[in-house]
Amino acid sequence: MNPFLDLLLFLATLIYSYLEAFVKLFVPVKRKSVSGELVLITGAGHGVGRATAFEFAKRQSRLVLWDINKHGVEDTAAECERLGATVQAFVVDCSKREEIYSAAEKVKKDIGDVSILVNNAGVITAADLLSTQDHQIERMFDVNILAHMWTTRAFLPTMMKNNHGHIVTVASAAGHFVTSFMVAYCSSKFAAVGFHKALTEELSTLGKDGIKTTCLCPVFINTGFVKNPSTRLGKILEIEEVVDALMEGILTNQKMIFVPSHLNIALLSELGTQRDMTLKRRNPGRDCFQNVP
Repeated sequence: MNPFLDLLLFLATLIYSYLEAFVKLFVPVKRKSVSGELVLITGAGHGVGRATAFEFAKRQSRLVLWDINKHGVEDTAAECERLGATVQAFVVDCSKREEIYSAAEKVKKDIGDVSILVNNAGVITAADLLSTQDHQIERMFDVNILAHMWTTRAFLPTMMKNNHGHIVTVASAAGHFVTSFMVAYCSSKFAAVGFHKALTEELSTLGKDGIKTTCLCPVFINTGFVKNPSTRLGKILEIEEVVDALMEGILTNQKMIFVPSHLNIALLSELGTQRDMTLKRRNPGRDCFQNVP
C-alpha cells in the first residue's frame, strides 16, 4: 500500500474514533439485558473473572463459575449469591481438555444451556524464551488458547441451534503488541486474538448473527500474578477499570475492546509502520540501483 494512503487511512480512523466518542457523549448506546442468561466464566476465582462474575450477578444473570482453585471459586460464588444470583461453582483445570468436556456435560445436563461464555482463565510466565520451561510453555497454550476452543466447542452447538449467545475472549494487548521476556505468553495471546477474529468471521459466514463475540485486550493488570509489572504501553491497570470496559463491551456487543482505548490508535500506527518497512524492503529507492547496468 502507498505510504500516503496509509497515512490517510490512519488519519481517517483517528478522526472517526474521536467523532464516535463525541457522539456517544450525547447519544446513549443501547445496552442489552443479560437478566436470566446462563453465564459461564472460567477463571472466576480471582481477578478479572471474579469481578466479572459480580457484575453479571448484579444484573440478575444465572452463573456457572469455573476455577482450578476451590477456595477462590467458592468465595466468588458466595459473594454472587449475596448479590442475589443463582450460582453453581465447579473446580475445573482448564489446562485439561477432558476436565473441560466433563464439566461442560454436567452443566448442560444439570443446569441448562450456557448462552454467555466468558473465556477468562489465563496463566503467565515471565522469563526469556530459553529460561522458560517446556511445561510452562505448554501450560500457557493449554489455558490461554486451547481451553477457549474446548469450551467453545462444548457450548457453541446450542447457541447455533438457537442463534443466540455471546462468546467472550479475554486476551491481552500482548496479543497485538510484543514485549521481551514473554515470548510464549505473547504467542498464546496472539493465538487468542486470532481465534476471536476467525470465530467471528465464521459465525458471520454461517449467518449466525444472533451469536455475538467480544475480545478484551488490556495492558497488564494488577492481579498479583506478576510482581512489579511494567509496560511501555501505559500504566498498569486496576481490575475494576478493566471489568467496567469489558461489561460495557458485552452489553453493547463490541467486537474488540482495548484498555486503555487509545491502544487501537497505537495498533494502527504500528501496522502502518510495519507496512512502510515492508514496502521499503520490496521497493528500495531508485538510487540503490542507479549504478546497476
